[in-house]
Amino acid sequence: MRLVTLSEPDDFETWRDAARGLIGASVPPDDVVWQVGDQPADLFATTATPRHDPVDAGFKVPRSFLDLARNAILHRDPERFSLLYTLLARLRRQPGLIEDHADPLVRRLEGLAKHVRRDIHKMRAFLRFREVQEGDVSRYVAWFEPEHHIVRANAAFFVNRFASMRWSILTPEVSLHWDGSTLSEGPGATKADAPEGDPTEEVWKTYYASIFNPARVKVGAMLKEMPRKYWKNMPETALVPELLATAQARESGMIAKARVAPGGNSEIAWQALRDEAMSCTRCHLYKHATQTVFGEGPVSASIMFVGEQPGDQEDLSGHPFVGPAGQLFDRALNEAGIDRSQTYVTNAVKHFKFEPRGKRRIHAKPDGGEIEACRWWIEQEQMLVRPKVTVALGATAARSLFGKVMTISRERGQAKRLPGDAGEAWITVHPSYLLRLPDEAARTSEFSRFVEDLRLAKAAAA
Repeated sequence: MRLVTLSEPDDFETWRDAARGLIGASVPPDDVVWQVGDQPADLFATTATPRHDPVDAGFKVPRSFLDLARNAILHRDPERFSLLYTLLARLRRQPGLIEDHADPLVRRLEGLAKHVRRDIHKMRAFLRFREVQEGDVSRYVAWFEPEHHIVRANAAFFVNRFASMRWSILTPEVSLHWDGSTLSEGPGATKADAPEGDPTEEVWKTYYASIFNPARVKVGAMLKEMPRKYWKNMPETALVPELLATAQARESGMIAKARVAPGGNSEIAWQALRDEAMSCTRCHLYKHATQTVFGEGPVSASIMFVGEQPGDQEDLSGHPFVGPAGQLFDRALNEAGIDRSQTYVTNAVKHFKFEPRGKRRIHAKPDGGEIEACRWWIEQEQMLVRPKVTVALGATAARSLFGKVMTISRERGQAKRLPGDAGEAWITVHPSYLLRLPDEAARTSEFSRFVEDLRLAKAAAA
């Protein structure tokens, strides 16, 4: 018997080197004992010395096997090492076996890999950092209980996503610590070692409650995607029971506020249009964006607002105007006496265009080709909603609606006729313009002017 000792339960490199040597020596799978650390070993096993002898000139390990092994080896199944080595030995005799998804061994290992990938996704989706003070410096600490040995494999994701933060991720088996430049590893921790909460969570709860859509509640699907075991780590989940309990009443309130009951051919056509847009590849922007961000609002809306493109937060959430510019937009609508829920809000370009700068995604202005590629979606939205007034928020939106470059300073504050008898339009600035102004006085003055533009649009629609 040959004994192979791995330093950690996710030690793929040692397993790979040992398997390569054993295959080179033609050692049968039944003659190999795999163990992790100080686990009890077979008394009659001898330590295997990794060798790098080629099996034969014609045997090449398929890339798909290596990808499968990297994931499957992170599973908690104690037989995973021997299962992978058995498959490797069979591949020597049957090179195409890895493509036989009906084979019981291949199917079992693919199942292990699938569970691991799902656990990796859960960690990325449901881990929540909480702020703690270390003297004058903030550190963000999170607690997570993975099902499998995925913590080290997930480290690069969190380093890249939160490169500018000092953070720690605590789990029962191992802890990760990032100081802004170096990633270090520590022993496992307990839930008691993680902080309970911080002031930011109240802001997050308020935001989460405000975007919760009772008309889209599917409890079964939600629990399948976000099992209850992860709820204790997530501040917003404390709100879920109450939000679910009041969902029907809130949905009824939304319907009562609508001027026309939902349904009919327009609603069905809009839903089909949105579904089609989710797989849009009309320009290259879809390759890097998280998702299509389509318009939202009743198809009976009398006012349509068209912005430029989704920002970072819109790209992640899938909803238009929810970031800083969206919050300013909501405040301006409120002051102008406009109920956003009764308007249709969309963007000229449906995917987020950005430039990576370090670990951040910086907004990049869409070019003429990208605007033109997305015009088809805007035209379809206009035909379905048929608003009395369309408001172009910024130069990109105006160019999309009119099919040519428009100067905001010259066209602002006056009604314009849209091409193709698409109704009346008003042109104003984009809310993000107000956020970029250099001083408070200028922001206050321009905000008041922006609100007045919205009042003019409201009066025109009335």
